Amino acid sequence: MTKRALITGVTGQDGSYLAELLLDEGYEVYGMVRRSSTERFERIEHLRDRLHLVHGDLLDGSSLGRVLEESEPDEVYNLAAQSFVPTSWTEPVLTAQFTGLGVTRLLEALRSTRRDVRFYQASSSEMFGKVLESPQSETTPFYPRSPYGVAKVYGHYITVNYRESYDLFAVSGILFNHESPRRGLEFVTRKVSHAVASIKLGLKDELRLGNLDARRDWGFAGDYVRAMWAMLQRDEPADYVIATGESHTVGECVEVAFAHVGLDWKQHVVQDERFMRPAEVDLLVGDPSKARAELGWEPEVRFAELVRMMVDADIELLSR
Repeated sequence: MTKRALITGVTGQDGSYLAELLLDEGYEVYGMVRRSSTERFERIEHLRDRLHLVHGDLLDGSSLGRVLEESEPDEVYNLAAQSFVPTSWTEPVLTAQFTGLGVTRLLEALRSTRRDVRFYQASSSEMFGKVLESPQSETTPFYPRSPYGVAKVYGHYITVNYRESYDLFAVSGILFNHESPRRGLEFVTRKVSHAVASIKLGLKDELRLGNLDARRDWGFAGDYVRAMWAMLQRDEPADYVIATGESHTVGECVEVAFAHVGLDWKQHVVQDERFMRPAEVDLLVGDPSKARAELGWEPEVRFAELVRMMVDADIELLSR
């Protein structure tokens, strides 16, 4: 019998890679999208004829019930959120509604309709925030440093609570930063790769960035969705840190990107106070040993290869 999966946030970076993976695995895939006056489906355009798109909204519990009735999923992947950290300071209440309470609405809809569904919640390394130990593992205490991180902690613990209270197969993947050519232009790695491509092609001359010393554990989104899927294939539900175990600074990302096209980054990069966070997360680096041991998961794309892949994709995009 063909398995069915429902992906919220299917039009995002992770949603598009996960949809590809599940289709390759033989699933029937439903993607939840919000009704909007403008459709933004470019990341899944190549999959549109193979997906079932259904309308629902994490702000509206009744719509989630309808989506579950229509899709009758065996697996639900909740990837939808207000996911840009800087926006969470300017829109903290909306971030809490989507990224925190939206998880509860979806879990409630699941609990009241289909108890045998397996549920994946997209947790985030931003929950660790002002880190209390390094590297960060499944047992590291959370200390979020943004409204986004706080909302993600709520979503994480409400998932644990529903698992323990209602015997739901519900898991959280604590994913560290993961990037790709499909990353939004507002995120720093894509901001870098797009700017480098633009400068190389003579379309602009400078790149303005905030803190070049912030360290992150960056991996490839296509690798990370394999871990999401693997978590829902286990006999027992458990939460996992998904990371490369290596950290790199924003400055290193900049150096690799500019060097790839034969340019000196110091001639083009300007530090701008406007892009500094009110409360910075200085160092994130994950310990993926549990995922390695129990899921057999390993990242395949390394940091420098990822940065070069993104620069090449943006050069191709802008050259069109």
